[in-house]
Amino acid sequence: MKTKNTLFALAFICITAVFGQKKTNGKIYMEHPAINVVEDFVKASVAGDTTKLASYMAEDFKAYNGTSDDPMGQSSDRAAFFNSVMLYHDQLDYFSIEPLPGSYPDALEYKDDQQNDGTTVLTWNQIKGVHKTTGVKIDAAAHRQYELNKDNKIFRIISYSNGRVLDEIGNSFSDRTNGSIYNHHENINTVRKMIYAFENGDLEKAYSFYDDKARFGDLNSFKTRGISLTDQKELDKKMFEQFEIENIEMSGYPDYLEYEMDNGRVVQSWWNLHLIRKSDKMAIELPVFYINDFNEEGKIVREAAYYNEKLLEQPATVASK
Repeated sequence: MKTKNTLFALAFICITAVFGQKKTNGKIYMEHPAINVVEDFVKASVAGDTTKLASYMAEDFKAYNGTSDDPMGQSSDRAAFFNSVMLYHDQLDYFSIEPLPGSYPDALEYKDDQQNDGTTVLTWNQIKGVHKTTGVKIDAAAHRQYELNKDNKIFRIISYSNGRVLDEIGNSFSDRTNGSIYNHHENINTVRKMIYAFENGDLEKAYSFYDDKARFGDLNSFKTRGISLTDQKELDKKMFEQFEIENIEMSGYPDYLEYEMDNGRVVQSWWNLHLIRKSDKMAIELPVFYINDFNEEGKIVREAAYYNEKLLEQPATVASK
């Protein structure tokens, strides 16, 4: 028993030693002269003031992309960095760099012999702007690590950001197609059959064209966005209790869009629903725009309906007959 207790005590001491030890390697500051330098540096970059930028940079300055395949292998010198700054300044309307909401910069002073020759400033920013030529909007988070020497000059910047928005700008300089538009297609046939099944009160047939996991959105109300087929059936039931469908007519013709990107399959259709409000026999014409997304099996997986809900609430003025 004594041996077991001794072994347990030794094991506990070892675990405590592993998980309980802490070692400081410097200090973290939320106010620091180096932070002031970085903040002024960012303001100068937004203003496109390369002269002022240069005053904050060391002669051996290098900038790195922390998200590249070789983040510390390929660097930009002062001239290349200036060109990058001016691209943002010259090509973006409403250009701004602000702290990410809820964040603030940190200044780190290390006491490690290999890192005690200056200060590291970490920032979390939100970059905003609209590209002047393509109209692409930038609203992206970015993290930067600034290394400053003992003279408070920036000698290294490592940037971490999502480059997808820049790819979108590059892609937007040339025209490209994104699929095909059809005015006759099996998915268009499905939408027509579904609509006219509702017109004739054949709900079983109408719902048969939907996938069991289909989601529905009524854009008049946040409460009915993304609801299930079961919930949509309940809404339809209430609708039929209040209104009688006298006729549904197609407005124009439907379009079926088959996208290359993301393999989207969408039918857009326009309809005029002629309804009779049961409470007062009021005749109502309700224009509706439907967007129906399809899966590969030809089932509707998502539906969004656009219409003016106020038309259903208008006061009785003219009887239907």
